[in-house]
Amino acid sequence: MRLLLVLLATLQPAAALVVSRASRVAPLPAPLRRLVLRGGAAEGAESDDGTSRLYPALDAHETGSITVGIHEVAYSIYGNPQGTPALFVHGGPGGGTVPNHARYFDPDHYRIILVDQRGCGKSTPFASLEDNTTWDLVADYEKIREKLGIERWLVFGGSWGSTLGLSYAVKHPERVTALVLRGIFLLRKKELDFFYEGSGTAFVFPEAWEKYAEIIPTEEVERDGYVAAYGKRLRGELGEEEMRRAARAWSVWEGSVSRLLPPTPEALEAQWAGDDFSLAFARIENHYFTNRGFFERDGWLLEDAQISRIKDIPCVIVQGRYDVVCPATSAWELHRKLPGSTLHITTTGHSAFEPEIVERLVEATDGFRGLS
Repeated sequence: MRLLLVLLATLQPAAALVVSRASRVAPLPAPLRRLVLRGGAAEGAESDDGTSRLYPALDAHETGSITVGIHEVAYSIYGNPQGTPALFVHGGPGGGTVPNHARYFDPDHYRIILVDQRGCGKSTPFASLEDNTTWDLVADYEKIREKLGIERWLVFGGSWGSTLGLSYAVKHPERVTALVLRGIFLLRKKELDFFYEGSGTAFVFPEAWEKYAEIIPTEEVERDGYVAAYGKRLRGELGEEEMRRAARAWSVWEGSVSRLLPPTPEALEAQWAGDDFSLAFARIENHYFTNRGFFERDGWLLEDAQISRIKDIPCVIVQGRYDVVCPATSAWELHRKLPGSTLHITTTGHSAFEPEIVERLVEATDGFRGLS
């Protein structure tokens, strides 16, 4: 209770922080951009409040796919066909892309590639878990890069997209001009426990947690935990009705707590509870979390062997101070491991479309326009 009161007491307008080095903290300048978003979507399908500084909406000028085993992996390309390549790595896993994801980039400068990861968005088969691992997705990005004739590209990802973007950079550092990362998620047990097992976010959003928790009988939670119990349902082991019920509850839990100012019930229902979106989102997320991201060890991404491969890549990290989906400790730990990175701590929650987060992300992509 005391922790909650302290958190609420600090939720007041304040300058965000920029940390260029671990030892330097300075206030950000006032916002410089006022490009207004008109009716779009965020991770999945979040609406915006009209103050975000995104580039104008545009249509894809090219779409395509690659075939890898049973999977057809779809991509779409926006912006300047001869521009500097930028890869948008979506969240989830299982979140998919929407056209508004291209709006973090100057379309006159960037050739913007959006890829729907295996099993979600326009990629098929829908919600498939077969041959669906972190390293399969990394390999897909390489195949798409080669197909499009791209030598190097900027890699941009938030939430799970930060996990996958870092994984790609570790495996292929020579292909990455810069990293723009948001809402850092390193897929460690302590992060999963904080959000999915009741040790963190549940203390701040008890009413939303209750709806997530009531799906699973108490004795099953005590024996297996929530992630494992949800997994049994999301894999269809208890039938389709239970699978869809669990998918909806899993997805709505995340949607309920992703923004500093929670959505209305109507917006939450429209954006997170749809059968198709929630099924792919929940099934694929749980599959990755059950398998601990397919990493060799807990905390693998922060190990010196991996960090040494990406330490020279220019990197901007944007992190919401009040992000209860991917808490700020992970962004701080990553920044400490990458002292050359710039860390922006914003007065926001988790959502990629909260105005201050948008401001910092667009500022980062604008700042990297000189790289090639």
